[in-house]
Amino acid sequence: MRILSTTLLVSAAIVSSAWAQGNAAPFTVAETGQGFATIGDALAAIGDRRGTVVVAPGTYRQCGVQQGGDVTIRAATPGTAIFDGAVCEGKGALVLRGQASSVDGIIFQNIRVPDGNGAGIRLESGNLTVRNSLFRNSEEGILTGDYDGGQVVIDKSTFRKLGRCDRDLDCAHGIYIGRLASLSVTNSRFDQGDGGHYLKTRTARVTISGNSFDDSGGHLTNYMIDLSNGATGSITGNEMVHGKDKDNWSAFITVAPEGREHSSAGLVIEGNKAGFVPGLERGSTFVANFTEDAVRIGANQLAPSMKVKDRR
Repeated sequence: MRILSTTLLVSAAIVSSAWAQGNAAPFTVAETGQGFATIGDALAAIGDRRGTVVVAPGTYRQCGVQQGGDVTIRAATPGTAIFDGAVCEGKGALVLRGQASSVDGIIFQNIRVPDGNGAGIRLESGNLTVRNSLFRNSEEGILTGDYDGGQVVIDKSTFRKLGRCDRDLDCAHGIYIGRLASLSVTNSRFDQGDGGHYLKTRTARVTISGNSFDDSGGHLTNYMIDLSNGATGSITGNEMVHGKDKDNWSAFITVAPEGREHSSAGLVIEGNKAGFVPGLERGSTFVANFTEDAVRIGANQLAPSMKVKDRR
């Protein structure tokens, strides 16, 4: 599994931040070569067209909104561009409502808003691809709305110290994908959650493969994977470890706990490893199915004290 090295990312960003602060135009539209002082101006310059914003190394306390087009936002050197703390529209560091969006090699951190749903990326329309990126110390990593046809693809990214369930507000989660068509999460890492689920989705189809869900440093967390309204597809080749400090340890994976909207018949869950931190034994269930759909649970490597499945 190729997981983003956060140590290298942080050190590279610190070294290069002074350079970025002295650069009057750190956001460059690759197709034209034109530079801009803010991510918002660079996105506006692309408008409804297709374009790529290349982000110079540094730490940026600013945010941006994509209003249209097919836009890629890419770090000039992966892991050296940080969006830190700034929020647009009370939603997130990047608010994306174009035809399609791609984010590559970016760090998002310290994103918080009054309603408790501050996200590194807030997706409101179109498809989204995220690669080689890090989301940390925020309320949510990626949050989407509900709309027809949207597809989200996440690969080789890290989600750290995300989520919350405090202040009498609805919980936030590491990733929360709404009622879109599909979600693919591969070769990524989730750890040190601060509440809520590590991965929550309402999509009709999922591919969740080759990821690490490490809850050993988690705080008041819930499920590893929550298929809130059911889904088809596959959950394969993931490693999951429950920690001691959980709000809900009753299951690792849930199927339609908030009502069945999609069939889960034929959903494949196999080739995963799931257990507990050393010294911890709990009566947990690997897959909790809240429907009568015939989920296909194949061979998985589970802790001896864990039930394979139950019907709730």
